[in-house]
Amino acid sequence: MRLKTYITSLFLITSVVAFSQKLWTLEACVDYAIEHNLQVKNTTYNNDSSKESYRQSVRDLLPTVSGSADYTIRYGRSADPQTNDFVNTDFFSNNYSLNANLDLFRGFQKLNTIRASKFIYKATQEDILQEKFLLAFRVMSAYYDIKFFEGLVANSLEQLEISQGNYDLVAKQVELGLMAGADLYEAESNLLGDKLLLTQNRNQLTNAKLVLIQEMNWTGASDIQLQETMGQEMAAMEEGISLDSLYKTARDFVPLVKSQEYRVTAAKKQMQATRGSLYPSLSLFAGYGTSYFETNVDQNGEVIPFKTQFTDNQSKFVGAQLNIPISSGWSNHSRVKQQKIAYMQAKNNLEIQEQELYQLLQQLVQDNRALIAEYEQSAKQVESQKIAFDIAQKRYEKGLINALELFQAKNLYGVAQNQNLQVGLRLKVNQSTIDFYNGLPIFNIN
Repeated sequence: MRLKTYITSLFLITSVVAFSQKLWTLEACVDYAIEHNLQVKNTTYNNDSSKESYRQSVRDLLPTVSGSADYTIRYGRSADPQTNDFVNTDFFSNNYSLNANLDLFRGFQKLNTIRASKFIYKATQEDILQEKFLLAFRVMSAYYDIKFFEGLVANSLEQLEISQGNYDLVAKQVELGLMAGADLYEAESNLLGDKLLLTQNRNQLTNAKLVLIQEMNWTGASDIQLQETMGQEMAAMEEGISLDSLYKTARDFVPLVKSQEYRVTAAKKQMQATRGSLYPSLSLFAGYGTSYFETNVDQNGEVIPFKTQFTDNQSKFVGAQLNIPISSGWSNHSRVKQQKIAYMQAKNNLEIQEQELYQLLQQLVQDNRALIAEYEQSAKQVESQKIAFDIAQKRYEKGLINALELFQAKNLYGVAQNQNLQVGLRLKVNQSTIDFYNGLPIFNIN
């Protein structure tokens, strides 16, 4: 019975620990970060605002309708609204009106404004994607920084295990009188040095985890456990990447470039809308009005009832208005010139974005070739240093070399391991970035 209770308790404790230590993949980290990032939310609000501006520009095609009513009390000497004679008595009046106005032609200003606001709306949609991709790249960088320091900690543990074995061996040899006490001090010094290095690497790993947690905006978390990655990830290394093909693919979908493209088109439409103010405008208007006056009396001196006055005093009108701009201090022409400058500036900004994209891809392709060569050489160096260290270890155990020579061989092996790890992860990040610009769903973001 006690055994059964113990097993059940152990199972529950293990389940709780496993749940609390969720293993995070890169995709899960990116998804969480996008969902909780405040800057992404701000960009979404900008998109909502531009969407409403676009909708309102469409609604501006509708006629404008307004109504008014007033209740006026006059005191002392004032003009009678009914007869225009001055009277010295208190009275009140009511006026009611309903007016409508419809633009028939205004130099296509409203249509071009609709088109401009539509492209601004599309641009802000691309801004959301761009913000998500930038965040995803920051998360990926922080993610692989953790992987790097995890590798450093693993290498440090391996070095520490070797130093501990050597220390135990020397201690036994000293005890048997086969080695001097000074050798034990040297072995202890190496052991303590490896312990310090392990502590330093663990501290750097903790800091790297904090960076990722902050990028994810994971409040209340102090630690994060990442899922193990396959060691075969670096097997497929593509060196002959076509820069022109990569640029052509990236140019068609990168949000930053597409957003600027939309802004160029929007600036052109805004320029055309501004130019429309130079043309005559034609509008149609209509209205209805009525009134009630307390001074409006019949032949018997009785105030005519409200209902009767409301019917008798009504008036209706309809008309058209043609407005021809002749001179306004040249302000309309100035606005057109300013908008033309804004259009040219938007086109220049697009060329800047295209240039920066090309240069970025050019650097990625060059780094890819360099990192592949470095990775292959560093892998060979690890194998070579491993053989050299194994030989040095055997020679040390036979007393053919001293502890300093063994320590140097061990350090060279450790440095080679760390360099290979660093180059491998840099290559992984670089190739993932190239895959992204090749249009592959690296981050699974719509």
